[in-house]
Amino acid sequence: MSNDSVGKSEIDRNGLVLRWLRAFWEFARPHTIIGTSLSVLALYAIAQSNFRLANPLFLPLAFAWLACICGNIYIVGLNQLEDVEIDKINKPYLPIASGEFSENTGGLIVSTTAIIAFLTALCQGPFLLATVGVSLAIGTAYSLPPMRLKRFPFLAALCIFTVRGAIVNLGLFFHFNWVLGLGRAKSVFSGWDLESLSLAIPAEVWVLTVFVVVFTLAIAIFKDIPDMEGDRQYNITTFTLKIGKPAVFDLSRWVLTVCYLGVTLAGVLILPNVNLGFLVVTHLAALGLMWFWSTKVDLEDKIEIAQFYQLIWKLFFFEYIIFPAACLLG
Repeated sequence: MSNDSVGKSEIDRNGLVLRWLRAFWEFARPHTIIGTSLSVLALYAIAQSNFRLANPLFLPLAFAWLACICGNIYIVGLNQLEDVEIDKINKPYLPIASGEFSENTGGLIVSTTAIIAFLTALCQGPFLLATVGVSLAIGTAYSLPPMRLKRFPFLAALCIFTVRGAIVNLGLFFHFNWVLGLGRAKSVFSGWDLESLSLAIPAEVWVLTVFVVVFTLAIAIFKDIPDMEGDRQYNITTFTLKIGKPAVFDLSRWVLTVCYLGVTLAGVLILPNVNLGFLVVTHLAALGLMWFWSTKVDLEDKIEIAQFYQLIWKLFFFEYIIFPAACLLG
């Protein structure tokens, strides 16, 4: 075989690998991966701030991230496997809907990530195991028949903000608080010793959790606006189909407004240990940006709706940066 043939074969093989990796990244839904990663880092930073940054433990952080990311991929992947025909209408660019991945490939990824998530959490302790286990169970009930809770608007929204809000934030805080406490005396791998565990939840964690729960409600009701056509054809009842795009759009904006004004007020009233100036300025700036952009959205233009939806996700990411920063700067 000539050198040219060997070189061409190597290029083709590398091209196939890169193409598969791009499809896998799209299958994993990048915005959810970023959100999950930032939530893990944020809760670690808040828990670490209770120990005055004296005892960083990065290996447990890495394992917690791996478990949560694999759980995330399982949940979004299962949803794609169950929604292939709907996605061909609403999201034809997704790997299974476009034919880039076969359903067998998608099923293999989903099964593998579920196993990795569960086993990693099992090795790390009871709080991470509970966080991942409950999240996987709710994600399964959301997409998989016979329950398929996504058919019902209230239950669909409840699934999303329960997992992203309460379960992830409180579960990860308990996990990191426990891990960092153990780290002062022994490794987290030494066993599930809960004797020194404090179940007290700081006001900062409660405020972040409530913010994320309410913010995720806005995401949950807004996400169906660009998907009306496919949802209508396949009898997926959503708030958008029930009350219309303008009403859902306005409701989402006001829910987000409550989030930002609420966390600002909380900073004044019940968060004495945060940097109040930083907290207020950043949150009011984010709120102003959201309203400024929203006034420019044409609800008949799917591209503009999708761009505004991505802005909402970016604001969600931003919260997991600015709120822990306000805690650490306090």
